[in-house]
Amino acid sequence: MGTVLLVSTVVMSVLGFALASVVTDRITAAKIDAATVEIERARATVEYQLANSGSSASLQARLNSARAGLTQRAQESGDSASFYEPVLVVEAPNGSVTSSPEAYQIPKRLGDFVTDGNVAYQFASVERPDGSAYDALIVGTPTNADVPNLRLYIVMNMESEASTVALMRGILASAAVIVVVLLMGISWLASQQIVAPVRSASRTAQRFASGHLRERMPVDGEDEMAVLAMSFNDMADALSKQISNLEEYGSLQRQFTSDVSHELRTPLTTVRMAADMIAANEDSLEPATKRASELMISELDRFESLLNDLLEISRHDAGVAELSPASVDARQPVESAWQQTRHLADELDVDVIFDIPDEPQMLEGDARRIERVVRNLMANAIDHSEGNPVTVRMRSNEEAVAITVTDGGVGLKPGEDELVFNRFWRADKSRKRHSGGTGLGLAIAREDAQLHGGVLDAVGEFGVGSQFRLVLPRDLEAGYTESPLPLEPPRGDAPLAAGVEAEGGQPEDVDKQELQEGTDACE
Repeated sequence: MGTVLLVSTVVMSVLGFALASVVTDRITAAKIDAATVEIERARATVEYQLANSGSSASLQARLNSARAGLTQRAQESGDSASFYEPVLVVEAPNGSVTSSPEAYQIPKRLGDFVTDGNVAYQFASVERPDGSAYDALIVGTPTNADVPNLRLYIVMNMESEASTVALMRGILASAAVIVVVLLMGISWLASQQIVAPVRSASRTAQRFASGHLRERMPVDGEDEMAVLAMSFNDMADALSKQISNLEEYGSLQRQFTSDVSHELRTPLTTVRMAADMIAANEDSLEPATKRASELMISELDRFESLLNDLLEISRHDAGVAELSPASVDARQPVESAWQQTRHLADELDVDVIFDIPDEPQMLEGDARRIERVVRNLMANAIDHSEGNPVTVRMRSNEEAVAITVTDGGVGLKPGEDELVFNRFWRADKSRKRHSGGTGLGLAIAREDAQLHGGVLDAVGEFGVGSQFRLVLPRDLEAGYTESPLPLEPPRGDAPLAAGVEAEGGQPEDVDKQELQEGTDACE
C-alpha cells in the first residue's frame, strides 16, 4: 500500500505539473497574441492623433490628448477601457522623460529593448494609483510619430488569467488527491481479493512443507484464486498420499530389516555352534576340509558383524537408539579401539602415530559408541593407507573434544567426502578390503556422532590421503560452537611418518605398539 501511495502521488504530481504548464503556456500565448494585435492598432491611432494635434501645444498636452483619443477610440470599438492601459513615453536627448500618465514607471529592461527599436513585452507587477499592485503584461513599441523618441506601451491586466490558472491548479490538485485516494482504495480492494489469498496460500504451503500434511486452502467462488486453491489442494492430496506411502514403505522396510536380522540370529547361532565343533577338531581334518572350516569361521564372523550392524542401523532409523551417557575420558575409547585394530596394522605393516594429550579429556557420552566410531575410523584408515603412516590426533577446548584420523593413502575424489557415509557405498568396488567391513560402519558412526550432538565429517585429496574428524561436545545439552581441530586434507609434501608435535611439547615419535602400554595414561 505504501508503494502504491508513493508511486501514484509521484505520477499525479508529474501529470498535474505538466498539464498546468501546458494550460499556462496556452493562456499566456493567447494573451501575448492579443497584445501584439492591440499594440499595432494603438500605435496607428497614436500616430494619427499626434499628426492632427496642434504643434503649438505642449508635449505633455499632446501626449495626454493622444492617450485620451486612444482610449476613446477603444471605447467606440467596443473594447473595455480596463482591457489595457495605454502609456506614452518620450525621452529627450538631455535625459528628461515625459510620460502620459505622468511619472509612470516602465521596467528599465523593457524600456531599453523598445528604445533600441524593438517591439517587446514583459510580465511585471504594476502599482495602481491607490497603492495596490497587480500582475500585468506590458507591451512596448517605437512609433513613427512627429514626436521624436516617442514610445507606446500598453499595460494589460493579467489578474483574470492568473485567477484562471490558480483555479485550474486547484482543480488539478483536487483531482490528484481524489485519484490517489481512488488508487489507494483500488489497491486495497485488489490486496483483499488477490494479495490476501496469495499470502494465505503461501502460509498454507509453508505449513504443509513443515509437516502439516492436512493443511488445505479454502475454496471460495469460481474465480482464478479458487481454481488455484483447488489445484493446490489436489496437489497436496497427491503429495500427502505419496508421503504416507513412502513413510509406510520405509517403516515396513525398517521393520523387515529388523525382523530379518532377528530371525537370522537363530540359524546363525546353530551354524556357529557347528562351525566351532568342527574347528575344535581341526587337527583331525584333511587340509582341504580344514581350509573350508577356516573360511566358514571367517565368513560367519563377517555375517554376524553384518547382522549386528543391520540391527544397529534399524534402531537408528526407528529412532529408538539410546545413549548410555556417563563421564568418560575420551582417551579410553581411543585406547580400546587401538587394541582392537592393532592386529590389522601389524598385518599390513602400517605405522599408527598418536598425538594425544597426557591429561584426561573428560566429556559426557557413551563410551561404547565412541569406541565403535574411533575403531571404524582407525580400521578404515589402516585399510586404505597403502602402507603409509596413519595419525590419530586429539585436541579439546572448553566446549568439545575433537579426534582426527589421517591417512596418506588413496584419498577421496571431489564429492566423495559425503558419499563415504552412505550405506554400502564403496569408492572402488574391485578393491579388496582387509578389515572385512560390512559397508555400514561409517553410516552407523555418523549416527552415533549425531546421537551425541556431535559431528563426523571427512575431507580428502585423491592420491594424497584423507582425514576424518569426530567432534563431541563435553556437555550433551550445551553442545559446542567451535571445533578444537580443523578439518584439513593431508598435504602431499608433508609425510605423516615423521612424527607429530604434541600440544605444548617437542615432536616425538610414537610407535604403534607404544600407545600407553599398561593403561597408565588412559585409565
